Amino acid sequence: MPDAEPGAGSDGPDFDALIEGIHAVMARAVQQLRAAGARDEALARFVPSRRILFVEKRPAMHPLGRVWRLGVFLLGPDGTLYQTGSITRASDPKYRGFQSVSAEVRREHRAAAFRGPFARDETVNFDATVIRLEAGSLGAAGPLHLDGGRALVRWSAGSDATVEFEPYLTERVNLLVRPPEGT
Repeated sequence: MPDAEPGAGSDGPDFDALIEGIHAVMARAVQQLRAAGARDEALARFVPSRRILFVEKRPAMHPLGRVWRLGVFLLGPDGTLYQTGSITRASDPKYRGFQSVSAEVRREHRAAAFRGPFARDETVNFDATVIRLEAGSLGAAGPLHLDGGRALVRWSAGSDATVEFEPYLTERVNLLVRPPEGT
């Protein structure tokens, strides 16, 4: 029998309450991270090279704001939850060489971040997607999904290994607020 629809009665999970719980956990996380002055990272949108008339525009990274990296999630200061996408550093890409295609793509991302308004060697997250916190949007395919009345986090795509959302996020916040010695 499929899960009940959002707002279902006593027959199935109360998805509205689950979504409220997720929002409450995220609000506490934002409050803790802010109070601790936890290290945040840049969030950007990568714009590939393109030609406008006869002028070629180089790839660019356009800043979208700041986020905290919490494992498979990025959390914005406004409480927006993102699925982690790609990551690079705003570092000098050095010289172009005869490398694999994937190495050249990574070099292009570093170069775009380096030319952007980011501090040197800053971590820049891009291609992150907003996780819509609605019962119908939290299917089994994403990193956050609802199953049997619980909010679960999938460690990696294609994996069946899951943990509950609240303890996962709490642990990640604690690691960022109080990093282990020597890191």
